[in-house]
This record gives sequence, C-alpha cells and structure tokens, in this order.
Amino acid sequence: MESNRQKKIAGILQKDLAEVIQLELKAAGTQNLIISVTKVRVTPDLLQARVHLSIFPSEKSEQIVEEIRGKKSKIKHEVAQRTKHQLRRMPELTFFNDDSIEYINDLEQAFKGKNDPIKNPDLIDKRKKN
Repeated sequence: MESNRQKKIAGILQKDLAEVIQLELKAAGTQNLIISVTKVRVTPDLLQARVHLSIFPSEKSEQIVEEIRGKKSKIKHEVAQRTKHQLRRMPELTFFNDDSIEYINDLEQAFKGKNDPIKNPDLIDKRKKN
C-alpha cells in the first residue's frame, strides 16, 4: 500500500513528466501522436519511479517508448529542475508501455460479438482446438 507521501510525489511527477515528454517529442519532430502518463508508482524509499505511458496510435508505442528511454537522462534533468523545491532527490525513472486501452478495446470487441470464436474458429489457437 502506498503512503500519502508516495502518492503526492507520484502526482507531482505524473504532471511534470507529461509536460516534459510532450515538449521533448515535439522538439524531436514527432507529430500526430498522443502520449499520456497514465500511472506513476514510486517505491517506498522514493528512489525509483515506474512511469506507465499510454500512446496513441498504438502501432508506434514500442518505438516511442524506446525513444523516450533513450532520452531518459534529459527528461529526468528537466523534471528535476521543475521539482527542485518539492523533492530533495529525483527518483530514477523507468518507462513502460501501458497497453490497457488496447486490452479494453479487445474486450469490447469480444462482448459485441465481433471476435466470436464460435462463429470464427480460426480465432482460437490451434493447440486449444482439440
């Protein structure tokens, strides 16, 4: 369970990371892309933060996450400058792709009957058909 301090720091980081990442990608010339920081989890010792990013369109998500990981030190420095009066030490950032939106869309399609394995048995893995 997260403490109030962890939650406050995660909220501060989430807001500032969203702004910094948008600015970095815009400066790199990346267009037609929506990135949101969906979740930030900070460890109890406040030394590490797991940052979950939701990227639309999702086809480019892995490529964009790798690009952000490559710019991690620059992003960390910029966020540290913004939060220097609120944090003593900037946590180490680890970026992950949050594919929960894709998962929800797949579930919606299944509930609407578009991916019905009874009507289309090719949707089931071959090893599970028997």
